[in-house]
Amino acid sequence: MAREIVNGLEDKKAENIILLDLAPIIARNDYAVADYFVICTGNSDRQIRALSDAVREVVKVLYDQLPASVEGDSHSGWVLMDYGTVIVHIMSEDKRHYYDLESLYRAANVVLSIQ
Repeated sequence: MAREIVNGLEDKKAENIILLDLAPIIARNDYAVADYFVICTGNSDRQIRALSDAVREVVKVLYDQLPASVEGDSHSGWVLMDYGTVIVHIMSEDKRHYYDLESLYRAANVVLSIQ
């Protein structure tokens, strides 16, 4: 599912897409937030909305699944979509730089990075 989400984001021109495998973090801490994080950047409110719509459509069509929850919106600069095993973070450049999730989860394995 994570790879299909990445494909959908790439089709909608998301920037700096990163797929993180959280297995090393789970192994060390004996708890699971998710198996994978997908993190990407959108250039505008409109693009962030289009990216989140694309993720929703890809997962609905391929897996007949809706997100368990969605936090934030395009105007906040950060949309988080929870699909259980995969959590998607769609962020503005400012929010992504400020929160720096890649550093926070640096123990995770980078499975894929698309600039």
